[in-house]
Amino acid sequence: MCGIVGYIGKANAASVLIGGLKRLEYRGYDSAGLALLDGDVIHISKAPGKVANLNAKARAEWDAGMIERAGTGIAHTRWATHGPPTEANAHPHLDESGHIALVHNGIIENYRSIRARLESKGHHFRSETDTEVLAHLIGDCDKGDLLQAVRDALHQVEGTFGIAVISSREPGIIITARRGSPIVIGVGHGETIIASDASAILAHTQRVIYLDDNDIAVVTADAVDVRDLNNFPVTREIAELGLDTAATEKGGYEHFMLKEIHEQPESLANAIRGRLDHQLGSSVLSGMGTSPRDLAEILRVVMVGCGTSLHAAMVGEYALGDIADIPAEVRQAADFRYRNPILGNHDLVVAISQSGETADTLAAVREARQKGAFVMSLVNVVGSTIARETGRGVYLHAGPEISVASTKAFTSQVSVLLMMALKLGRGRRFSREEGLRLALEIEAIPELVRSVIKQDKLISEIAARYVDNEHAFYIGRGPMYPVALEGALKLKEISYIHAEGYHAAELKHGPIALLQKGTLVVAVACEGPAKDKTLGNVEECRARGARILGVITEGDHEAEEVMDDFIAIPRAHPLVATIPATVALQLFSYHVARLRGCEIDQPRNLAKSVTVE
Repeated sequence: MCGIVGYIGKANAASVLIGGLKRLEYRGYDSAGLALLDGDVIHISKAPGKVANLNAKARAEWDAGMIERAGTGIAHTRWATHGPPTEANAHPHLDESGHIALVHNGIIENYRSIRARLESKGHHFRSETDTEVLAHLIGDCDKGDLLQAVRDALHQVEGTFGIAVISSREPGIIITARRGSPIVIGVGHGETIIASDASAILAHTQRVIYLDDNDIAVVTADAVDVRDLNNFPVTREIAELGLDTAATEKGGYEHFMLKEIHEQPESLANAIRGRLDHQLGSSVLSGMGTSPRDLAEILRVVMVGCGTSLHAAMVGEYALGDIADIPAEVRQAADFRYRNPILGNHDLVVAISQSGETADTLAAVREARQKGAFVMSLVNVVGSTIARETGRGVYLHAGPEISVASTKAFTSQVSVLLMMALKLGRGRRFSREEGLRLALEIEAIPELVRSVIKQDKLISEIAARYVDNEHAFYIGRGPMYPVALEGALKLKEISYIHAEGYHAAELKHGPIALLQKGTLVVAVACEGPAKDKTLGNVEECRARGARILGVITEGDHEAEEVMDDFIAIPRAHPLVATIPATVALQLFSYHVARLRGCEIDQPRNLAKSVTVE
């Protein structure tokens, strides 16, 4: 992984491909490469580092006339899996003959055995990657029909792939295919664009075709012919993206992350708008595709996710238990299918993913469906694989999230989970009056967040006092515990400070041994049933010389007195308060990372959409 762009048409392919790669930079990568088809010759340029390095290198190496006339090409940004980020390991890769070039997202799990077999036939490999093995395998299968060669090769591989392939012997086509790694095809006028993410297509067309697993497509400038791996034609409808290119620009902000933090009042309003029913004191989540009888028959909710989405699910677990009076549990998606989960037709499994392409979460969806559970998704990207495979769910409507570190997706996820709990709760013990009170609190979330964002300058000043800390503990209880986990994750992601989140009660069971004078402890101690206990843990940390930054409720003078610094959020229902509390910690992490000079939007070693297990 991480980013694929392919182009065939009348335009300058190099410009389209480089522009597409730049729009995919947010996904995280460590090298980049480009292949252009000029007549019967494939020209390749690759470079470690940024797309700008590749662009400069290609234009220095290649004839300007060739660059101008080449109308077909493929390009890639690589996040290293097999082998370090070197020029040799960067994509595209050639086959043994040099006539076929390939870019690939995913992992070929049986590449070692295939490589050994090809080496015995005289193939010579120049990289450490599994992708080069696939390129050689396609070349080995090529008997004059590129489509057939790709099909034959893919029947031999185990693992995941999203690929684009060109051949100097068949210059009028690009072959693309997917299994477990997304491919979207942009349909223009006299041009077609292939990408792993729609953001690379936005500038050229809004009309797209999403490939499903085991689809293979022959792409020309004027047509897209989709088949399955057994060569049977399949129908894939053209969809409208409905996205604005301005949403993928910084808009005057220093970083995408800061822009996306500041967009949260709007993104939360979009997530909530039209989904609250004041008359019934409930919520309207039509995407769930459930009747009141269906909801009443749900006996358990299981939420699956990874990283930030996992933390959102943990808040949802508290909400479903407290509001809906329904057993709820959270599972790490990567572990879900390997534990042979016990599920039945009265279980609701909720798959949570910003991108809708997270490989582990997608695998959990398929396992849950196999077990007969009722499955729905909570994703941000329309047309994503998880959304299409579940067939029901709730879109976040948070808009494009470019920064690798998720912000507005998390707060929208929690908002939707609160509305889901409200809907389920009204079908059980929650009264209309209770439902209406909670609905009004949910409706106020955008304003709560706006009040936190207004403290941006103050939070920046607080961050400056902790910028030299190399270790931090985040603590919380109840629904503020997952907020502490998410706050710690944000700090470590973008500032590279070692940060750990703990349930506050766990400190004395071991971690407190690491506290020393000056250690930063971030205590999420907003009003709620467990606040006093958290303040007691704060006192224990202070007694050992720790410096305390609190996230507390406005006007809580008792909490103020035990903090070295504090960020105050408006008073709200304890579950609702998780959202402004998280935004406060997002801003703190951002300003610490900015003051440390870190590359905030593209942290080292991280990728936005994790499409490999």
